[in-house]
Amino acid sequence: QVQLVESGGGSVQAGGSLRLSCAASRYTYNRYYMAWFRQAPGKKREGVAVVWTGAGRPYYADSVKGRFTISQDNVMNTLYLQMSNLKPEDTAMYYCAADSSWKPANWYLSESAYKYWGQGTQVTVSS
Repeated sequence: QVQLVESGGGSVQAGGSLRLSCAASRYTYNRYYMAWFRQAPGKKREGVAVVWTGAGRPYYADSVKGRFTISQDNVMNTLYLQMSNLKPEDTAMYYCAADSSWKPANWYLSESAYKYWGQGTQVTVSS
């Protein structure tokens, strides 16, 4: 069982930056895929970024490549999402997710591939 708690959301103007944090309740290093998802009102939840907590290259949705960076602090069991050059279309509730099962690359950003979820943190970007 893993509890996940997100923080760091807020309101920002377009072009601004935010850093989201996700604190995990247990040691996740080299054991879990850790991911960020988001859901805008009236839209499906979509995967944003994922990283394997061992050695692994991060994987990003095309919509955030070059603007968002996923990273982890394995000592503090914390996952981060640094978001830069934010756009109004980035407005959504952002969720942290974790899962220990191996998955192929085309499942990395699939909502159904993750067992553990946080409660979310709201990001609002104004134009």
